[in-house]
Amino acid sequence: MTTQTRPFDHELVEAAAHVARTRCRGDNHTMAAAARARDGRIVTAVNAYHFTGGPCAELVLIGTAAAQGAYELDAIVAVGDRDRGVVPPCGRCRQVLLDYFPDLKVIVGEGDRIRTVHITDLLPESYVWADHQLHAEKTAPLSTG
Repeated sequence: MTTQTRPFDHELVEAAAHVARTRCRGDNHTMAAAARARDGRIVTAVNAYHFTGGPCAELVLIGTAAAQGAYELDAIVAVGDRDRGVVPPCGRCRQVLLDYFPDLKVIVGEGDRIRTVHITDLLPESYVWADHQLHAEKTAPLSTG
């Protein structure tokens, strides 16, 4: 699939950068994310690092958005602390974002190469959990008791 790039959402990048500058302190919070909900609201979050593993900023953002009643997201970006700029989502986040929001746009790149791509462009030939669940429901044996 050819990656179709789009102009990126400057306001979304700045929202994430602002949170990264003002809220990310120390080793526990090193990444910020911002997403635009379908209704136009911007939701932000930071990661929760822990040596046992912790959710990335994108995953914290999904819960934060839901807590605010924003269940449909149009675009997302992650920005690193210490002026690291836009950081692409890790593999786990790519998969979760695809499963939750199959039409999501993701801002990636650096410097003058920042652009918006479709989540499916970040996971070509991807496994879609929801598709598997629909298939499993259709083929599951009927309970007899």
